[in-house]
Amino acid sequence: MFLNYLKNFFTQKTVKKNLSNVKHIDSSKPIETVGIIFDESYFYERSALVAELVKNGIQESNVKFLVFKDKINKKETFEYPVFSHKDLSWRATFDKSEVKDFVAQKFDLLINYYDTEKAALLLVSHQSKATFKVGFASVDKKINNLMINTNAERYQVFVEELFKYLKILKKI
Repeated sequence: MFLNYLKNFFTQKTVKKNLSNVKHIDSSKPIETVGIIFDESYFYERSALVAELVKNGIQESNVKFLVFKDKINKKETFEYPVFSHKDLSWRATFDKSEVKDFVAQKFDLLINYYDTEKAALLLVSHQSKATFKVGFASVDKKINNLMINTNAERYQVFVEELFKYLKILKKI
C-alpha cells in the first residue's frame, strides 16, 4: 500500500513537471476518430456514453476507449482494454501493450472522462497523440483544450455541452 502511494506520488510529480511545457496541437480538421479514457472506479455507464456520442453523429466504429480500474482481479476478463496502477512503472511508463497502442493512436478528439486526478490517468492523457482533448474542469487545466464543469455521473450534460462547444469551434 505504501509503495503504491510512493509510486503514485512520483508519477504525479513527473506528470506535473512535464505539463509545464505542453504544446497543444491546433487542427481545423473535423472530428472523426474519438478516444475515451474512463475511470471505472466512479463511472460505470461506458456504453451509455458511447450511445450518446453516436446519437450526436460520431460513428461507433470510430470510438476507441481505455478503461482504468483501481484493482483488477486475476480471474476477471474484459472485452475492452483495461489498465491499473500495477501497469505503471516507477519511471512513469506503461508496460502494457493496450495502453501503448492507445497512446500512440492519433485521435481527432480525446475525452478524458474522469473527474479525480490519478497519476496513471493523467499520464495516459498527457502522452496521448490526440489533436483536441476534452475533460472535466476539476482536473489539471493543462491537460485539456476544453474543460466542462460538471461531474462524471451526468454524462448527458457532458455530451450536450461537448457538442455545443464543438459546433462553436467548428470541429463538427
